[in-house]
Amino acid sequence: MLAQMLNTILSPVVLFFVLGFGAGLLRSSLSVPEALAKGLSLYLMLAIGFKGGVEMSHASLDAGVVGTIGLGLGAGFGLPVVAFAILRGFTRLETIDAASVAAHYGSISVVTFVAASDYISGLGLAYDGYIVAVVAMMETPAIISGLWLAQRSASAKKKRGMDRELMREVFLNGSVILLTGSLVIGWVTGDAGMKSIEPFIGAPFKGVLCLFLLDMGLAASTRLRAARGMDARLVAFGALMPLIGATVGLLGSRLVGLSIGTGTLLTVLCASASYIAVPAAMRVALPQANPAYSLTLSLGVTFPFNVVLGIPLYTHLAQRLLA
Repeated sequence: MLAQMLNTILSPVVLFFVLGFGAGLLRSSLSVPEALAKGLSLYLMLAIGFKGGVEMSHASLDAGVVGTIGLGLGAGFGLPVVAFAILRGFTRLETIDAASVAAHYGSISVVTFVAASDYISGLGLAYDGYIVAVVAMMETPAIISGLWLAQRSASAKKKRGMDRELMREVFLNGSVILLTGSLVIGWVTGDAGMKSIEPFIGAPFKGVLCLFLLDMGLAASTRLRAARGMDARLVAFGALMPLIGATVGLLGSRLVGLSIGTGTLLTVLCASASYIAVPAAMRVALPQANPAYSLTLSLGVTFPFNVVLGIPLYTHLAQRLLA
């Protein structure tokens, strides 16, 4: 396990994240233009979605596929409830803020998933392409759970509810559309489609991922500096909640009988936290919630924890539990 962690930390992908993180902490002038960062994000979602679709074209709909999707949906609905209970029981967060943060921890981080898929591929571990469908499906349940938790509070009476604008943000979010659309295109075109665009999404993938994680390191360091003024119990939550989510993912993977690679990725999904889709939805649905809490925890604490320590830890545990 220690060797796996060292290999992860010394991989180019993580080292570029560390470079950006360190540069941000030192307040360097290093930066990635916002337009370029958005383009890199679009590329990664398109590539991972298309590759997953091609893999799905080789698979048939069986109990394992249905069970995995069911686990993902169940985690999306259930993990925010667990996070909310912890936040309300052990921190000083108001109900609205706790509900908003909790929704982030039932959703997923596409970048963490991409980093994990690259890591396990480097170890020679195969995974089933349909797991990409679970990535797209886990965004919405967490948002719905977060809103339900907020509605239970009397202080939430003035919230906007599930109006048309929120419905569009939840179901037509750009990242969900691109992931799902790329998945379907890869599924329909199969190996022939992969052969035609492989030079675009094959060799360049790791280089783009390194550059994107450089930018994510810069962003995470900014959020971590903001965490210095936060309650220590909140910061601890940002490291504890991924471990709880990972436990759910590992036990669920064993229950369904997933392979080591697929089980690791499902575990990573359960352990990650959204910092793209859910913040956008919460801004519309719960405008009175303070986004500094959720973004600082998800991007400044949980994301670095998962990229540097979590992924090798979850892979090691999956190898022990799912072998």
